[in-house]
Amino acid sequence: MPPERPPPPASNRPIDRLLAVMAQLRHPEHGCPWDVAQSFATIAPFTIEEAYEVADAIERNDLIGLKEELGDLLFQVVFHSRMAEEAGQFDFDGVAADLAAKMIRRHPHVFAAAAEVRDADTQTVAWEAHKAAERQARHGGGDVSALAGVPVNLPALVRAQKLQKRASRVGFDWNDPRPALNKLAEEIDELRAELDAPDRDAGKVEEEVGDLLFAAVNAVRLAGADAETALRRANAKFERRFARVEALLAGRGRTAATSTLAEMDELWNAVKIEERKDASAG
Repeated sequence: MPPERPPPPASNRPIDRLLAVMAQLRHPEHGCPWDVAQSFATIAPFTIEEAYEVADAIERNDLIGLKEELGDLLFQVVFHSRMAEEAGQFDFDGVAADLAAKMIRRHPHVFAAAAEVRDADTQTVAWEAHKAAERQARHGGGDVSALAGVPVNLPALVRAQKLQKRASRVGFDWNDPRPALNKLAEEIDELRAELDAPDRDAGKVEEEVGDLLFAAVNAVRLAGADAETALRRANAKFERRFARVEALLAGRGRTAATSTLAEMDELWNAVKIEERKDASAG
């Protein structure tokens, strides 16, 4: 006898309806074949993608889009929770309960009779202290590396920044961006030397490139900026300027493919001047 369809939710709360929708999608007989075939590993890339789409909507100040993207991200949490429930591990309520308990535990100045936190910076320090204590407890109370727990599968740019922040908390850091800029210049020189070597080694070039990128992230961090945000905005600026170059070339009856680098570079500089004029006029 085939399994029956899941009953409708007893509550009219939207979250209950969403959980019921997910249960139906994963129903082994009456669900969606694609949803039924998924696993934690196959869904994980979609979870990452949805998080970036949330960040993109925020970057574009698209609040209507943000509502939709937050829903898509919530669906990822519901999806993983449903698969865990089917495996007898935990369910959505367990995820929510653990999260609420963790937030209460990490905010004693709000939920318990603890000392008042003066500002956001003080709270950040307290937050990280709570996280460090939790990591230590998970490892049986022994010494734990300051870098423990930084996910390996984070985007490399984000992970570099997190590793540097963790090292900074134990004093392994400069307190000014200028030494970091000097280090960046040093890494550029080392890469240049490797590129100029008569017996250039591709592996060593890659290593020097990695050192250069890591040093760049450190300089950005110490300058008070977020490397991922800064690079995302630089990407958007490049796209905008290149599109303008293509438009100017089209006005001449040309395309980028039929133009020389010198021609495109000339137009690129013109676009930069054009943008500066527009900015000053605004």
